[in-house]
Amino acid sequence: MKNLKLKAARAGMDMSQADLADAVGVSRQTISAIEKGDYNPTINLCIKICKVLGRTLDELFWNE
Repeated sequence: MKNLKLKAARAGMDMSQADLADAVGVSRQTISAIEKGDYNPTINLCIKICKVLGRTLDELFWNE
């Protein structure tokens, strides 16, 4: 399932996939795969992404 919430939050911060990847210590391809729903990130990576984007785990990674 695509993670459009992550993509929207990243875009709202005017960050590219590469910018977010650099900030959390992964490749741009990893961020792309998370947004496409092709990769399930570890909880530690989720937390790093949330801190950089100023969002909670529920806001970015919880599917209702």
